[in-house]
Amino acid sequence: MSPPAIFLSASIPRADRAERYFKTADPLAITAATKALVTVTLGRRLLVWGGHPSITPMIWAAAEDMRIDYGAWVHLFQSKLFQDDFPVENARFRNVTYVDPVGNDEEKSVEAMRLCMLAQNRFAFTAGAFIGGMEGIEKEFDLFKRHYPNAPALPVASTGGAALLLFQTRSGLPADLATSIDYVGLFHRLLAVSPLEKRLPGALPAAP
Repeated sequence: MSPPAIFLSASIPRADRAERYFKTADPLAITAATKALVTVTLGRRLLVWGGHPSITPMIWAAAEDMRIDYGAWVHLFQSKLFQDDFPVENARFRNVTYVDPVGNDEEKSVEAMRLCMLAQNRFAFTAGAFIGGMEGIEKEFDLFKRHYPNAPALPVASTGGAALLLFQTRSGLPADLATSIDYVGLFHRLLAVSPLEKRLPGALPAAP
């Protein structure tokens, strides 16, 4: 049985890609929320995400600052279609799953990566966090909800972008996803990870 895991879906929207996401996105909040998630989870939960060039270096730096074995506590997914653009930090993560592309089709290749990451019951996800982002965050939110219906899916609306749109169009979500900028406290509460929980800097504990 896999150890408890948190799914992260995050990116910083670009103006040249989608104005409707970019106009509400707060890059500082996206960065702060991502770093807070790493601070709360690393060494306590396995962190899983699809490689994004604006997020992977951020997680690497946070892990270094915390002196946590990032190779043990993260699992990164990446489509081989983008291998020429992989950030240098990819090489520093031991647990990387590279997914074969679907021809030269970007949309189908990314979808294949997402299915590998979320649709094959590879991880025991206890929650998913969705931060900033564009249409990909919306797709990953729906895929996560479909395959892990009992795990909280948390769009951090205060970061803007796709997370804000998800929050606005889904009911029953905690209000502090939109109002709180104490991201460390927010994730401790909503991910049910106690600040008193011991952090293991080295290898993951053995699965029960």
